[in-house]
Amino acid sequence: MPNHGGAQTSYPPNSAVPEFIQLINNGSMSQAACVAAELGLADLLAGGPKRADELAIATGCHRPSLHRLLRALASLNICCEGEDGAFSLTQLGSLLRSDAPNSLRSWTVLCGKHLWPLWGNLLHSVKTGESARKLLGQNDCFDALEGDQQAALIFHRAMAELTRLVANEIVRLYPFDGIARLMDVGGGYGALLAAVLQSYPEMTGLLLDLPHAIEGARRQMATSGLTQRCEFIAGNFFESVPDQADAYLLKAVLHDWDDESCGLILRNCRRAVSPKGRILLIERILPVRFESCWLHHAIARMDLTALVALDGRERTAAEFSQLLGAADFQIARVIQTSLEYSIIEARPR
Repeated sequence: MPNHGGAQTSYPPNSAVPEFIQLINNGSMSQAACVAAELGLADLLAGGPKRADELAIATGCHRPSLHRLLRALASLNICCEGEDGAFSLTQLGSLLRSDAPNSLRSWTVLCGKHLWPLWGNLLHSVKTGESARKLLGQNDCFDALEGDQQAALIFHRAMAELTRLVANEIVRLYPFDGIARLMDVGGGYGALLAAVLQSYPEMTGLLLDLPHAIEGARRQMATSGLTQRCEFIAGNFFESVPDQADAYLLKAVLHDWDDESCGLILRNCRRAVSPKGRILLIERILPVRFESCWLHHAIARMDLTALVALDGRERTAAEFSQLLGAADFQIARVIQTSLEYSIIEARPR
């Protein structure tokens, strides 16, 4: 083999091969978890172990093929197979239960069913900078939700699931004292707003989102006993943001959009924010240099998701400062949570 430039060729040790194979295989095996979520296997196993034939009848599946899926799920520690051939749910697998407090069932379905076809066109997005939706002739993600009730349900439930994971951290780390009225801009089903309102009994809330999210938000607030303390506004933050609150909360909103669109959202917020008001962005902040760790992996994955599925991106602290500055805000402080999100507080200049 020719030695270009005189440098010695260095190859990884054989011990690196299993790790790399697992890396490549993880994508396809995530489909097994998605199918388990769609079939409701975790709910069926919640009452105790069941054999493949019982589960096949309950799900309307081909028994031998379902048995193969269950064995794959056992290899992922989502379920385990007993000596009698029955399968039982593991602690990890319980995250796929629809009634679990920390359920990730809808997030699993969103990734495995709705986002999966887009990932196959990542090369196109990397070469062109365009969302794979354009290549496939699909509508903008949020426009598409308006016409697909089931997809909208999965999307908003998934967002609520992820929000619940970080909501307690946000409430613990950020002092919402002194805010009488808090508006959640693009708040989906209102999981974060509900957590804040529960922690601050004197506060009232407003939730602004597109019409397809409002009914789910009403259910969320009713379940939390907060209906009387929250107002629901069906609207579009690209058109206007009501000037009815002391502070404006935007969780994972800006990462969905390009700089021009973010600028429009922030300018509409600026028109609404009073001179003594504030805006709170809950966003991932890109590191200056990436390393091999869970945090950078999580941020990188969502950055590529925004590339292939949306028109957005994750941003550095300097990029957030520039976006906010262009809308006449200045960053007051940044608080890092123990998860991948940071709280960026900005105030009018």
